[in-house]
Amino acid sequence: MLTPGATIGILGGGQLARMLALAGARIGLKSHVYSPVADDPAFDVCAAQTRADFLDEAALATFAESVDVVTYEFENVPARTAEVLEAHRPVRPNPKILALTQDRLIEKQFVRNLGVATAPFADVSDPEALARAVAELGRPAILKTRRFGYDGKGQTKIAEGVDLAAALKALGDRPCILEGFVPFAREVSVVAARGLDGEFRAYDVCENVHEHHILATTTAPAAIGDATARAAIDMARAIAEAADYVGVIAVEMFVVEDAGGERLVVNEIAPRVHNSGHWTLDGAVTSQFEQHMRAIAGMPLGSTRRHGSKVVMRNLIGADADKWAEILAQDGACLHLYGKTESRPGRKMGHVTTVTP
Repeated sequence: MLTPGATIGILGGGQLARMLALAGARIGLKSHVYSPVADDPAFDVCAAQTRADFLDEAALATFAESVDVVTYEFENVPARTAEVLEAHRPVRPNPKILALTQDRLIEKQFVRNLGVATAPFADVSDPEALARAVAELGRPAILKTRRFGYDGKGQTKIAEGVDLAAALKALGDRPCILEGFVPFAREVSVVAARGLDGEFRAYDVCENVHEHHILATTTAPAAIGDATARAAIDMARAIAEAADYVGVIAVEMFVVEDAGGERLVVNEIAPRVHNSGHWTLDGAVTSQFEQHMRAIAGMPLGSTRRHGSKVVMRNLIGADADKWAEILAQDGACLHLYGKTESRPGRKMGHVTTVTP
């Protein structure tokens, strides 16, 4: 177990790293942020910083020697980066989960092998494979690149009349996965943590609404039955334990309503703190950010109890953040700005949370 005064190394310097560093400081942990981006917002709040490429092995080795454990704020860490760092310090969550979540096909296969439901899917490597997959799964379906996609990037809808070869070409002719359409009633996620000793704690299942493929609002708790909520948490726990996971994990799911009631379909795994867990900063006893720092440091996990009857988090996208003064004047609004120097359409600039007593 690390003790207050220890240093956590964080790969990436965006808003998630910023909030991790702030949460760590609250319990006496220092943060050393490593990022190649000079104006990353986490640099404003960390105890130490390294600006270098993720494949600069000399810089990585020096960074590793200055910290006690390494974590990351995004899952697309190069495999070589993780290898270099692991030779010097523990990397948590372990790089095995990176390999799983960096490839959508491998991730889906991993989840399905646990007996957890996913959308139907097929491997797509060329136009002929895509044609076979569409014939099997039908239209509409979603074509996604296997690697490097988030917030709607790296994917396209295969509707009636869409030219398959053109759709594949638009995604760069890269290896893809075709996912069958899931007629879901709502999208939910489980944000949970697993400690070094295997302790597992989950927050209330939350409900997510997306606009233009970007998370717009998260509401906790989700409007689902108790049995469905318990099943969702059990799924997240099974995934975390199978991966020998340490830290905060988010599992995004679809809720399908049919004659048999509610059933769950896992959509994606995020091996890190997650946008749909931002409500915990103001709406839970222990935020997801502090929980992650506790977990990777080997400290006891904190309470996940929710404050109030309902918590709503709304993302501030682009110019939304310009209304900061208006938001600050709202009774009960909790504003978080990420310190980004440039506002542009589609960019997450902050969020605001309200807690209903």
